[in-house]
Amino acid sequence: MSAPYHHGDLPSALRAAAAELVAERGTSGFSLRETARRAGVSHAAPAHHFGDLRGLFTSLAAEGFERLNEAMRDSADIVDARDRLEALGKAYVRTALEYPGHFAVIFQPDLIDPENDHCMGVSLGAYGQLVAAIELVRDQCNPDLDVETAAITAWAMMQGLVVLSPKFEMMNDLMGTTPRELDDLITDMTTLMVDGFRARPA
Repeated sequence: MSAPYHHGDLPSALRAAAAELVAERGTSGFSLRETARRAGVSHAAPAHHFGDLRGLFTSLAAEGFERLNEAMRDSADIVDARDRLEALGKAYVRTALEYPGHFAVIFQPDLIDPENDHCMGVSLGAYGQLVAAIELVRDQCNPDLDVETAAITAWAMMQGLVVLSPKFEMMNDLMGTTPRELDDLITDMTTLMVDGFRARPA
């Protein structure tokens, strides 16, 4: 449980409490009052800083995208297309698993204010990093690659691993397969994906 708030950045403390609560209960079991209680502040504090539930979720989503942007940015200087895409995939999956409360909100657009410039800006920034990696794949592997479709494919792969990863142990038990590290899966899946993106002989 989040430690009671004593001093410092109250909005950040409220977002931390909100992320913890969403990770435990989902958005349907969420309340501003419980968020305030976990943060150790008055029940009016969330409304004072965020306006309403939508405002708090929008701020939480923006913080999640900021953390994703920061994690993905480490791959920006990688010059090999396959290696950059692999690094992005690992950064995405690692961030999503580290911040489940944030990512639960990110993918419920009905809970987020679409007119919030900051949230939309950081979300487009994260997607833009993925598109830039796919453009590098195009430049190095296939000049005719459909960048938008390839980016959606890569995004779906990353988010699919996030969703499935908690079920891998059960799947391995049922199928009698050997457990694999997520990083190893991302490495192999990236190779398969980039091979699929390559230009084919005429």
